[in-house]
Amino acid sequence: MDKFEKEIKKEFQLERMILFSDAVFAIAITLLVIEIKVPHIENNINDRVVLSELLHLLPKLIGFIFSFFIIGIYWTVHHRLFSYVINYDNKLIWLNIFYLFSVALMPFTTALYSEFYQPNLHIPFLIYTVNICITGFCNYLIVKHLVNSKNNISHGFKDKNLIKASIASSWMMPVIFIIGLAISYIFPAWVGRMSPCLFPLYIWIVNKKYGKSIAKLKTE
Repeated sequence: MDKFEKEIKKEFQLERMILFSDAVFAIAITLLVIEIKVPHIENNINDRVVLSELLHLLPKLIGFIFSFFIIGIYWTVHHRLFSYVINYDNKLIWLNIFYLFSVALMPFTTALYSEFYQPNLHIPFLIYTVNICITGFCNYLIVKHLVNSKNNISHGFKDKNLIKASIASSWMMPVIFIIGLAISYIFPAWVGRMSPCLFPLYIWIVNKKYGKSIAKLKTE
């Protein structure tokens, strides 16, 4: 097999990995909405009853919205990181598989978190937070593997601030949800569950520190 054929085969294998990853993200983000079912009302249907049933769905809608954008953000990070990949090895394959495992698990943990949204319950939010942390940790491991020049599987990670920005993006979700989990044990649980509202603040801090590198990461 000559050099040209090897390059074609390598590009094909990389494309398979990326397409498989995109499929997992797409399925996970679609499964989120399956848990939200239209209320079944048999008798005395009126606007007040419909509104009451919709209010009961509010926790599931909140969980769906949070997880939809979390998965979307992680897909965006994955998409940008793999734009730097020029080769692959077994470690990258398995790191990506574990990363996708945590993403595929998110519809279940979201459903658990949304179904048991009672103020006095902490375990569902704890399990959801653990899922987020595993996803962030796997993303961090992928970043560390890609930026290591000895692995010879990526190009473009010469800017140290770009590397730091990528790592900061990996830890964004875990940090926010761990803070939220801690708050839920100190204050009413619903306060901690609103921790995703801290996303803009975290992004502002990261942009303030690594602004130029973040812009580079977004455009390359």
